Amino acid sequence: MNDFQTSWTHNELKAYMLLYAAHADFEITSEEKDYIKSRVGIEKFTHIRREFEQDNDYQRIQKIQSTIERFDYSDAEISKLFHSMNNLFLADGEMDIKEINIIRGFRRLLKGNL
Repeated sequence: MNDFQTSWTHNELKAYMLLYAAHADFEITSEEKDYIKSRVGIEKFTHIRREFEQDNDYQRIQKIQSTIERFDYSDAEISKLFHSMNNLFLADGEMDIKEINIIRGFRRLLKGNL
């Protein structure tokens, strides 16, 4: 059994990925929280954030990868996720090197799906 399988919806995956991305600099700003809430809703944000905070980095990556594989996203859907991440990073006015590296990491992670 895969301990990293989720029953997330598309919106829950988006919330989790955006939380992961926002956490790149180990601080989730109020602007980033507001952006995520605007994309997925307050209830999904609250629910997924609880799970996110209980997971370690390895578990987070495995859950994201497993869920993306389950959804079998198209190139267009993956592009939308990257667009949302870029907007999230710019929500606080700047994109730092840690955030750029998160984008690079997700590109490598999703390479098989691109």
